[in-house]
Amino acid sequence: MSENLYCYTGKVLRVNLTNNNFRIEETRRDFIEKYVGGKGLGIRYLLEEVPPKIDPLSPENRIIVSTGPLTGTIAPLSGRYPIVTKSPLSYTVCDSYSGSYFGVRMKYAGYDLLIVEGRAKKPIYVEVTDKGAEFHDAEKLWGLGTLETSKRIKEELGDENASVLAIGPAGENLVRFASVVDSGLWVHGRGGTGAVFGSKNLKALVVKNIKGEVKLYDPDEFKKTVVELTRNRVKTSENLWAQTDGTPLIVDLSHNAGVLPAYGFTSGAFEHHDKINTDRVKEATAKKYACPYCPLACKRILKFDSRLIKSPEYETLAMIGSNTGIRILKDVAEAAEAATDLGMDTISLGATIGFTVKLYEKGLITEKELNGLKPSWSNSEFVVGLTKMIAYRSGFGGLLAEGTRRAAEKIGGEALKERLDVKGSEIPAYDPRGTYGMALSYSTADRGACHLRAWAVAHDAFGEKDPYSFIGKAQLVKDLEDLNSIKWSLIICDFWLSSYEDMVKLLKPALGKDYTVDELKIIGERIWNISRIFNVREGFKREDDTLPPKMFYEPLRGGKTDGKTVDANQFKESL
Repeated sequence: MSENLYCYTGKVLRVNLTNNNFRIEETRRDFIEKYVGGKGLGIRYLLEEVPPKIDPLSPENRIIVSTGPLTGTIAPLSGRYPIVTKSPLSYTVCDSYSGSYFGVRMKYAGYDLLIVEGRAKKPIYVEVTDKGAEFHDAEKLWGLGTLETSKRIKEELGDENASVLAIGPAGENLVRFASVVDSGLWVHGRGGTGAVFGSKNLKALVVKNIKGEVKLYDPDEFKKTVVELTRNRVKTSENLWAQTDGTPLIVDLSHNAGVLPAYGFTSGAFEHHDKINTDRVKEATAKKYACPYCPLACKRILKFDSRLIKSPEYETLAMIGSNTGIRILKDVAEAAEAATDLGMDTISLGATIGFTVKLYEKGLITEKELNGLKPSWSNSEFVVGLTKMIAYRSGFGGLLAEGTRRAAEKIGGEALKERLDVKGSEIPAYDPRGTYGMALSYSTADRGACHLRAWAVAHDAFGEKDPYSFIGKAQLVKDLEDLNSIKWSLIICDFWLSSYEDMVKLLKPALGKDYTVDELKIIGERIWNISRIFNVREGFKREDDTLPPKMFYEPLRGGKTDGKTVDANQFKESL
């Protein structure tokens, strides 16, 4: 690869678990030119390498860890990276993001991408080094939670600051919404990435605290641009909430707008929202921490008595909190920590717990199937107990580990009315009956229901647009999907409300390329389109771009959105 390729290493580390070997390849220049990095580059490689309609839990699937051109630079909020794979939950493409130093250190080690293929004969973990990969026995780690796994690997390698991507028992047991946890503090939550790790007998990926730098086209001008954008576009009054509150601020916003899921998506308001909101999180905060190169530091560690626990984000406060009826912050935090240690996505988990209570209320399951657990709202013991059943596939937990769609189809009858998925993936914590923008966002998202592909709720339920109208929403969602596709390929965090103009300013001194706004828009659209191409290849059709059936006929109860449903005819016209 030519020497003037700035911001890229030009190398891909390919690890074959079946043969216990690796090789270092050149990053495809044609892919870089068209798809940039991060989301785009990862999905393009996935489309190239994964055969159509394979089982996501088969050796043929890939785990791709992808960096962007800004990864490892001082660009603000650039310390994120995705794991790209075919989702075992939705069978769609999946790009699941996290902050942390793993992506930065992988790039410093010399790689734009890490591609893991095959299946190990026994549990292992793989260490990424500047010379390639080292394979370590992980049989003694199999069965451990993500927190203890991370601790033991760091001790074994003699580096307390190493980055460890680990799975817990949920991933080992192929729970379809199992997560990958980075060093105990960050989570690749959505899509079942942890189950793909488990299917490959891969307990963890590790990179030590490697130091390095990224080759820039004009380092001095890049630094000036970073300082300017940080001052004028990142640390601004409109972005102050990310620094002072972080995502827990959204609890009150969602409650007031009537889109906060409560009691199994029965209501859009939660009478105890003030007990799990940002004020309670601030009161319990022991310290804050940040992802690499982030001046906002939105992450928090909470303290309850003498115990330190990672603070739940909004999605967890809502899905493990209000959606299950839990009304005490400590209980939500402890339940979330249990899920993180076992290695499960709290969005799908919270939806599944609410789904289970609804089944019990309808008489479709009994305490016998639940090993004696009695489902009820506001019951943290039940939440933690069911979480463990799912992680270990114990009793009815084995069916729930397949996701609410498969569980509902297996049970049949009234259970089908309680489905909470789009393409198999459970909907997140903005009830679409109160935000028609999110109805379109969920239904068209490339990895199944997702709030991040197009956070349209900011523009309707939280903004100035009519939340119960589809007028202008299709274009809004399309524009957001394209914008985020290029942002997540560079890679830039969502908390920088960056524009195409901001990206143009950064990329000239970084890459030496004079992109125009229109060129970046085309690239963003191209990246979104290849993810749709992947899904079409897997058999998805226009009719799969829809919502859980109950969203069209079952009205919300209570709060601002009392009586609201999604208008089915307007919804179809907007698609």
